[in-house]
Amino acid sequence: MKKLFSFAAVLLVAAGLLFPVNSRAGTGTQTAPAPASKNAPPPGVGIANTLSTITGVAISPLFGVSAVGCYQWWQVKDEPEKIAKLPWFANPFFWFPGLLLVLACFVKDSVGITLPVTLKKPFDIAETIEHKISGLVATGAFVPIMVNFIREANSPGEPVNLSLSAMGFAAIDSHWLYSTLMIPAAMAVFAIVFLASNAINILILMSPFGVVDASLKAFRTTILASVVGTAWLNPWMGAAWALIIIFISWLIAGWSFRLSHFGLTFVWEFVTRAKNRFIPDAKENRVFLGRKTGKVPTRTYGTLFRNEKNELEFHYHPWLVLPRRTLVLPSGNYETGRGFFYSEILHMEGKSARTVFLLSPRYRGHEEQITGIYQFAGTRDIGLRAVWAWFKSLFTGKTPVAATACAS
Repeated sequence: MKKLFSFAAVLLVAAGLLFPVNSRAGTGTQTAPAPASKNAPPPGVGIANTLSTITGVAISPLFGVSAVGCYQWWQVKDEPEKIAKLPWFANPFFWFPGLLLVLACFVKDSVGITLPVTLKKPFDIAETIEHKISGLVATGAFVPIMVNFIREANSPGEPVNLSLSAMGFAAIDSHWLYSTLMIPAAMAVFAIVFLASNAINILILMSPFGVVDASLKAFRTTILASVVGTAWLNPWMGAAWALIIIFISWLIAGWSFRLSHFGLTFVWEFVTRAKNRFIPDAKENRVFLGRKTGKVPTRTYGTLFRNEKNELEFHYHPWLVLPRRTLVLPSGNYETGRGFFYSEILHMEGKSARTVFLLSPRYRGHEEQITGIYQFAGTRDIGLRAVWAWFKSLFTGKTPVAATACAS
């Protein structure tokens, strides 16, 4: 209900912006709007188009920003005085290399289906890092410029009044108010959709199958094409479809944030070889929750330690910044699972094991220390390591450590 209420509030603000009323700043009476030119778009079309643009760019930041920049440059390519006033992303020195990089990613994805996973994943890691960086740049440097374009498109001769006077408020100079309300709202919309798009990138990175990778990328490309296509057919249809995407992205924002944080942490620690510089803390360590426990969702990031009662306690901050919460783990037999790519903390239930926590790549090689710190029952191989141990036992005659159903 809180999510629906917050989203309704955003829609209410957007509704006030879609139907601006021109008024004279500093007075409480409305005046007739200035005559519109024959080529001037109806009020609100600029906002509708920009809502679609921001949504599309959030899905694929580098491609979106480069494409918008290329389009704006092409519109005025024969007018030097207008070219000089274009924003930074409309400079060919930005959008041309950007589109080349997007083309390289497309070729990589097309050929990648036939490549072994070990050869393809490094390129997927590079693309994930690029997606994150371009998304951060677009949030801070692209979205505010697009918001100002909205104001200029909807106020060709008069300042835009955000319909506040029509709601009984004294009319005021709305330029600063427009930017104050719209820039944070547009950045929030961009961030919500970008989180969902970035989560798809992380799923692609974590997938061990080329067919799954291709399907996820085709899905993301289809969504992007649908945003562009509907906006081209009709700006209001495009805005309506963009709002649906924003609403769905809002509903899964928590899941997207946790998955994105989880994936980027793993990528960073794996690429930087963090395990070579890391020593586990003697009392508490940062881990990811491996499955939903109580009301705490999977991949929640927090600190694990033993309290005065020798119970395992997990402290976490929702969204990493909200007030701290505590989860007490049930008593039982716990072990550290040593995986090939990452390790886990397991809750043993008879001969079966359930993943409780996921350890990021920096813990690889430190599993025995984790077992000692938290007084676990032991350490065992899991996933690919367990399969490899079993395979070696066929030739050495040594009994392998019991394998579990967990994969890593």
